[in-house]
Amino acid sequence: MAFKPANSIQDLQYFGEFGGVNPSISDSSTYTFLSAKTMFDTFEGNADGCYLYSRHSSPSNLYLGEALAAMEGTETANVSASGMGAITPVLLQLCDAGDHIISSRTIYGGTYAFLKNFIPRFNIDTSFVDITNLEIVENAITKNTKVLYCESVSNPLLEVADIRGLANIAKRHNLKLIVDNTFSPLSISPAMLGADVVIHSLTKFINGSSDTVGGVVCGTQEFINDLRNVNDGASMLLGSTMDSLRASSVLKNLRTLHIRMQQHSHNAIYLAKQFEADGLKTVYPGLESHPSHELFKSMMNEKYGFGGMLTIDVGSLDKANELMEMMQDKNLGYLAVSLGFYKTLFSAPGSSTSSEIPEDEQKEMGLSDGLIRFSIGLDADIERTYKTMRACMETLNILDSKRKAVKSL
Repeated sequence: MAFKPANSIQDLQYFGEFGGVNPSISDSSTYTFLSAKTMFDTFEGNADGCYLYSRHSSPSNLYLGEALAAMEGTETANVSASGMGAITPVLLQLCDAGDHIISSRTIYGGTYAFLKNFIPRFNIDTSFVDITNLEIVENAITKNTKVLYCESVSNPLLEVADIRGLANIAKRHNLKLIVDNTFSPLSISPAMLGADVVIHSLTKFINGSSDTVGGVVCGTQEFINDLRNVNDGASMLLGSTMDSLRASSVLKNLRTLHIRMQQHSHNAIYLAKQFEADGLKTVYPGLESHPSHELFKSMMNEKYGFGGMLTIDVGSLDKANELMEMMQDKNLGYLAVSLGFYKTLFSAPGSSTSSEIPEDEQKEMGLSDGLIRFSIGLDADIERTYKTMRACMETLNILDSKRKAVKSL
C-alpha cells in the first residue's frame, strides 16, 4: 500500500491535561521527582515517561517529534531550535576525525559553510559533487567516507536527488544517506526511498507562518538515542533545544501542511508554465523541461505536487533587484529570504542565501547573478498574481508587450 504521510499525521490523537483537543504545553525547564532513585534512573536513561530537564526532552518536544516521525515514516525524531541545529549534530555524530563526507554541490548556504569552513577544524573533509550523477558520486567514495549528504530538491538550483539510487550506493559501501527534505515535505518521503536520516528546517513549509525557527532529525530509535545521549550525544551536548512553546505552535501548524502544500504546488506550477511560455529561463521540477522531471514523478506522493519553489533568470543582478523591489511595491510578496510563508517570498540567492559559496563556485554550479528564487505563496487568485508580475516584467523590459522574453536575456 502506498505511504500516505498526511494520514499518518491525521491518525495521531493527543489530549491535553484537562481534556483539551491540543496537548498541554510543558512550560517548565526542570521537572520534579518524588524519589531520588527515580532521578538517578532518569539520568541513566532507565525511567520511561519521566522528564528531568528540558534540554534533554520535554513532553511538547516529544509530541512534535512523534508527529514528524509519523510524517516521514521513521521510528522516531528529535526536534531542535533551528534547521542548522538539526544538520550539524547529525554530521558530527556520524563522523570522527579523519572521516570524509560526500555532499551535493548545491545545498543551503549555511550547510555549505559548515562543511567547507567549520567541520575541517575537526579533520573531517567534504567532497562537493554533482549529486544527480550517480557515477560521479560513487567515484568520489574513499575508504574514509562515512556519509552521503543531499537535499531532495536542492537550494537554490532545484536539482533533484535520485534518493533510491543514492541509497543503493550508500548500502553497498556501508555509508549513511542523510537527506534534507525541507523543500519537499509530503511530496517526497526520503525514508521510504532508502534514506537513513531525514532532516527538515521546520522554519519553512512545515511551520508555514515565518514566526519561528526550528529543525528536526527523523531516523531510527537507535540513532536518535545516540544523538540524545547525555555523555556523547551531539544534539544533547551542543544544546540546540527547541522551546516547548514553539514546539506546540509548530505542531498546530503541521496539521494544515497537506492543504498548504497542495496550494503552494498548484500556484507554482501555474506560474512556472506561464513564465516558460513567456520565454523566461524557468526551473521547476513540475515542468517537463526540468532534467529530473520524470525522476521527481517516480518518487513523489502525487497528491502534493512538485512543491512551491521555482526560479527564473532575468539576466543580471541589477535587473533581478529591480524586479523584486517592484514586485514588493505591487504587493506581490516580500523581498526576503526563507520560504513556506503564505505570501510569496523572493530573493537573489547568489547574494543572499547562497552567499557563503564563493563566486567562482557559484558560476561552476550554474548559479547566475540574475537568478531569482521564488517561494510561491497561497494566493487564492494566482492568475491575477501572474498578470501583475508580467506587467512588472514588461515595465522593466524583461518581457516585451507580446509576452516574450527580451532577447538580450
